[in-house]
Amino acid sequence: MEHGQVRSVSTLATADGVAPGMRQAGVAALSPDTVSLDRDTAREAEAINALALAMMRFTPEVAQQPDFGMLLDVGASLRLFGGYRALCQLVADSANKLGFTVWLGAAPTAGGAWMLARAPIGSRPPRRRCVRVDTLANLLDRLGVGSVAAAGPHLDWLRGIGAVDLASLRRLPRAGLQRRTGAQLLKELDRAYGDLPEMQRWIAVVPQFAGYVETFDRVEHAEALMHGATALILQMTGWLTAQQLAVAAFALDLEHERGRAAVAPTTLEIRLAEPTWKEPHLLRLLKERLAKVELTSPVIALRLRALDLQPMLPPTDQLFPEPGGAPEDFTRLLEVLSARLGPENVLTPALASDHRPESCNSWVPATTKPTRGTGDPDPLARPSLLLPKPIRLLMRDNRPFYTSALRLIKGPERIEAGWWNDQTVGRDYYIAQGSDTTCYWIFLERTHEAQWYLHGLYG
Repeated sequence: MEHGQVRSVSTLATADGVAPGMRQAGVAALSPDTVSLDRDTAREAEAINALALAMMRFTPEVAQQPDFGMLLDVGASLRLFGGYRALCQLVADSANKLGFTVWLGAAPTAGGAWMLARAPIGSRPPRRRCVRVDTLANLLDRLGVGSVAAAGPHLDWLRGIGAVDLASLRRLPRAGLQRRTGAQLLKELDRAYGDLPEMQRWIAVVPQFAGYVETFDRVEHAEALMHGATALILQMTGWLTAQQLAVAAFALDLEHERGRAAVAPTTLEIRLAEPTWKEPHLLRLLKERLAKVELTSPVIALRLRALDLQPMLPPTDQLFPEPGGAPEDFTRLLEVLSARLGPENVLTPALASDHRPESCNSWVPATTKPTRGTGDPDPLARPSLLLPKPIRLLMRDNRPFYTSALRLIKGPERIEAGWWNDQTVGRDYYIAQGSDTTCYWIFLERTHEAQWYLHGLYG
């Protein structure tokens, strides 16, 4: 409702006879069960901005139109998304996930696409989408003269002289038509048909992403929050694509009661092994995490934050892909398992900041990107099997002996560490080779009584 009159009507209310322009009393008489809502222009603007941000997933060139319209220049995106039919389906699906009902038009000109999209349901054009200018002209010719916004004040006069569609309108003398209606009507026609260039004011991308949405009611089950979270993920992926960025970590804040009975937000932080900007994978990870959450207080709003942003690195197309699936498939599996079981239950080996062989290995969450310092030892120089406890070696002819006399072929690698926790070691490590060419990792303990030990075996 706006100013006491019906502005927009749902399908069920229309079936009961409710129509735009009707007063509140008429609505109550025709359909007592119909719920009336006052128009909120601020929330409408927020919703349109959210939709525009989500549409940037398909193109950075998005422009808003009056009367809840939006233009997308997708000329450079057709091949990427598999043609205009597939792209239109993706656009419609994304809009539906945000709660919008859309009518799509596609054409070589923005004005033509806009007119086709606004054509009334059941009007004469057999379809609303085309890629050729001549096909566009045939479709536009069948539209009613009211499709041109500038023709609104002159509709009765135009219909009175027989100009009921755009084809008959274009056949009228241009000079006389301009004198009676103004130049704007002819300009709109020429731009729609491709006879004049079009200029659009594209929406500027905000430098920082901040996604926020309120729930329709107090939600007590985490899985019921997926609808609002999906809308936020769509906005973030659109922003990431427009900024050519990928997200490596993000957080979803579940906000609870405010005021005197305020409760601190519940934060779900999700880290990825590899940065991504793909909507399906982010939604799957978030769904797994929400399925594990037990709410202690109802949720009234959701806030999405991007914690770690990195430059976007699109995958390269390979003529001969690796057998067994791409490496990113395994990475996504680890991320899904971490979201389902918890990061602390899916671990991977990693180097620790310690030069002692028995202390330099650790287990970290699989989604943690391992870091390696410049002073860390080369992991390829270490043996594949480290003994739980070094074996003391015998000496024969002043050479260490293990099944045979050992010959030192590489080394030493001196390690002196552990003084900070009273476990000081002083060792010189060597790679030694036996008579059967088997290689061993041995060390000489640097004490007052030097002694050789076997610490590792090479594969």
